[in-house]
Amino acid sequence: GSGEAVVRRFRAEGASIVALGRRAGPLEALAAELPSVVASPAARRRVPGDAVLLGIVLLWSLNFSAAKYLLGHGFQPLVYGVVRYVAAALLLTSFVLWRERSLRFERRDLLTLLAAGAAGTIVNQFAFAYAIKLSGVTTTALLIGTIPAVTALVAAALGVERLRRRAVVAGAVSFAGVGLVVAGSGGSLTASVLGELCGLAVALSWALYTVLLKPLSERYSPFRIYAVVLCEGALLMAIGGAGQLHAQRWEISGVAWLIMAAGTIGPLVLANVLWVICVGKVGPSRATLFSNLQPVFATVFAVLLVAESVGWIQVAGGALIGVAIAIGRRTARGMDSTRKGVAKRALRGMARGRASR
Repeated sequence: GSGEAVVRRFRAEGASIVALGRRAGPLEALAAELPSVVASPAARRRVPGDAVLLGIVLLWSLNFSAAKYLLGHGFQPLVYGVVRYVAAALLLTSFVLWRERSLRFERRDLLTLLAAGAAGTIVNQFAFAYAIKLSGVTTTALLIGTIPAVTALVAAALGVERLRRRAVVAGAVSFAGVGLVVAGSGGSLTASVLGELCGLAVALSWALYTVLLKPLSERYSPFRIYAVVLCEGALLMAIGGAGQLHAQRWEISGVAWLIMAAGTIGPLVLANVLWVICVGKVGPSRATLFSNLQPVFATVFAVLLVAESVGWIQVAGGALIGVAIAIGRRTARGMDSTRKGVAKRALRGMARGRASR
């Protein structure tokens, strides 16, 4: 926000930046983030936030097909989640301990961290697996398309962001686009009531997870946050899926294990770490707006990988989603202009104070 703009302006004038504080947690998070904040404008423009969000959505879109394949080739729904999260937790926790030497959080943040982890891991992943299994990819994609609208409502209810008219319009337009994409693919919303409820649970749990991450991402590094979330998720999933783990038959093909490994490293580890970073920089509402591209890319991947056809209705839906993202970007640019104005006023006030002395 305005604090980052002030730091960047002073850094551009050749000043040194010194951070003082009484608590170790915020200072450690600042130390991890400060290099990117004070980087040159050219360096900051190398990877725009929208490009990163687009890459995240591509990885998640591939995960739809990967999940469907794995659930149809030997893995039970809860075992699918347990295996992925245990492997991801070991991988990322080792990296964070090597990089930051600590997984410590302040006591006041533990409840928020636990709530975010429960919503974003055990509830979200179990609901996702059963939604794919019971209702199929198309119905699940449509229901997940409600995430931006649900996130905006949750963020407003918790006081994290104001509910702006343009954000409401963007959510409505994007949801209409997702509906066209899925309708054109021939999916049915009546396949399974339980599957539909699981799909709605995916949207609500991810919205809550995203909103709860916002204050944590301002005080801790994204790697530390997500490592702890993964550990919590792995533990809760292992407890919840103990019955299916005991009954699971492990005679699974090498191709399935290869897809499981790729789906763990890409969509689960890399994409989610980048997601935490983007939420901290652009806010939850704008970040989740990009999630509505998932059914579009899922359709494209289906055409390329399994020779499915695409009709004009799906093309129209993709166009509507693009319009919604453009509306959301205009909203974000307006907020950025406001922050820059605050920073300029703060700098002018400091300059007048030095002149008077």
